[in-house]
Amino acid sequence: MAATLTIDQTRTVLLAACQAIIDAREELGDADRATGDGDHGEGMARGFGAGQQALQQAELATVGEAFKTIGSAVLAASGGASGVIFGTMFRAPAKVLTGDQLDAEGYASALEAAADQIGTRGKAAAGDKTMLDALIPAAQAARASAGDGLEAAARAAAEAAERGSVATTDMVAAFGRAKSLGERARGHRDPGSISVAILLATIADGIEHT
Repeated sequence: MAATLTIDQTRTVLLAACQAIIDAREELGDADRATGDGDHGEGMARGFGAGQQALQQAELATVGEAFKTIGSAVLAASGGASGVIFGTMFRAPAKVLTGDQLDAEGYASALEAAADQIGTRGKAAAGDKTMLDALIPAAQAARASAGDGLEAAARAAAEAAERGSVATTDMVAAFGRAKSLGERARGHRDPGSISVAILLATIADGIEHT
């Protein structure tokens, strides 16, 4: 448990988050096949594999650069909409995490920046059955719990992301291939939201064990 993370500790936590996505390749692919073309798992594994490799080698001056290094690699390697969305999720925090420590306020700001930029770029909102249905409540939960410290904020964000992802099961999609299914998209979780939940749960676990 740590009140703040150093740059190297942030690197370690984010490397674990990348590995969690790589390990979830089949789960994410199966989720995407239910409503899409089934390539979400492979694309995410490819992107976060590249992110992991880049972060291992990067020389970092701020914690924000750790997030940006992953985001840039995901953007370049994942391809498709997921590459843009998850690349943005990790690049956005660089603008608010400009120091050499990650604390609760910074983590909440990072998630807020990610949700804001993705929503603005993709024109999506809560309830559209996208990854924002996990990320928006995660950012809100992190902000609400920031006064209780980094561990509490990260765990609250992870739990909110999981609840938000599960809630997409009952939604009709407003974007992507799933949109064409209409009511038939109900009964399936959005794969992007599952990815967010996996990432934030792994980050919370890493913070707790630092």
